[in-house]
Amino acid sequence: MLSSMTMPKADTNLSKLKARRKLWLDVHLYLGLVVGAVLTVVGLTGSFAVFFVELQEVLNPELAVVSMPPDNQQKLRSLDDIVAAAETVKPQGSRFVKVFYPRKPDIAYKFVYFVRDAKQANNGDGYYIFVDPYTAKVNGIQLYYPKDRYWGRPLVGFIMQLHWCLLLGKNGAIINGVLAALSIISVLTGLIVWWPLTGKFKQALTFRRNAGAVRFNFDLHKTVGFYMVIVLLPVLFSGVYFNLPEQVNVVLKLFSPIQRPNAFSTIPLEIHSNPPQANRQAISAQEAEAIVQKRSPAGKLWMLNAPKDRDDVYKVMKKDVDEISRFIGYRDVAVDQYSGEILKVYDRGTGSIGDVFLDWQWPLHSGHAFGWTGRILVFLSGLACPVLYVTGVIRWLQKRRAKQAINTEKRASGTPTSADASFRP
Repeated sequence: MLSSMTMPKADTNLSKLKARRKLWLDVHLYLGLVVGAVLTVVGLTGSFAVFFVELQEVLNPELAVVSMPPDNQQKLRSLDDIVAAAETVKPQGSRFVKVFYPRKPDIAYKFVYFVRDAKQANNGDGYYIFVDPYTAKVNGIQLYYPKDRYWGRPLVGFIMQLHWCLLLGKNGAIINGVLAALSIISVLTGLIVWWPLTGKFKQALTFRRNAGAVRFNFDLHKTVGFYMVIVLLPVLFSGVYFNLPEQVNVVLKLFSPIQRPNAFSTIPLEIHSNPPQANRQAISAQEAEAIVQKRSPAGKLWMLNAPKDRDDVYKVMKKDVDEISRFIGYRDVAVDQYSGEILKVYDRGTGSIGDVFLDWQWPLHSGHAFGWTGRILVFLSGLACPVLYVTGVIRWLQKRRAKQAINTEKRASGTPTSADASFRP
């Protein structure tokens, strides 16, 4: 008696779940068709972007790679010597913006110079200048940021811009951020659709043996989607943050205070150098570096931002500071360009819950939080995007053709079709 009463109820619940699943399937389908093509481009370029530093060195070894002196007989030249070498060849009207320290002993210093004109609201062309750390000789100059155009960029720069803004500037960055948010919904609805209502998880996670092309395509889509979801979700969310930081901050501030000024900097904008005393000259980049090294010897120097005007500060950035974190061990230090006073030290992964959450976004997006394992996983998640899109489109076309075939058979036999039913009064 009990069994006969409970079975209909179970059947009813299962029917409701199937109806909801059909709704989520439609959402997943149409979102996938809309955002999938763009996500394919962003995913592929993102896979390349994971290794963009290494790609620069591979594609331009004559600029980025240097010959190491035998038996370390020749020591590294001082940063002031390196800066002076870059200054001798800088393009007319350009100004030193930042320098990337060599990540390996056989890699050159990489300077960023932008053409700055007081009459222009924005920067002009941007250049890389590569300097040998042992000889302080310039390896070469590369036009890397041609103003207002993308086609004149080196391949790696072109890929990075395609990944960030689809070559559409700030509007493209906004579009990309919105599409990343929609992609998160698409991934989540895909997980809902994948969830086996019968509880047969093992079957839902494996390929069926000796299956035909239709089943293989379906299994490939659901399996790649499931195993990549844990990587895709944080990568997509961090993409939303980098493209729409103000909007993300508005939401995040509902849950936690945020001190981090923006998506790309940890030093507050109100941090300025104190007005210099009469005839006092600014300290050099090497002096700023030495001050930071004395205060914080842990970790590895990786970037130094030069003051952009008389009020700005030196920003010296270190990574692999294990005393902070093995995963996001970045330390940023602001140094007064006149007195050499350390005005601000920001250790990423500290502060409010909101600040810590935002500090994790770049390490997660790039995969650097987990070393080579993380970078490879992010690389694979980028490759998964075209796989999911292509298999999803194939699956949609297969079901569409199957439905058309069924309707054709019904018409031939005189049976009303689903299309006919939609025209009934």
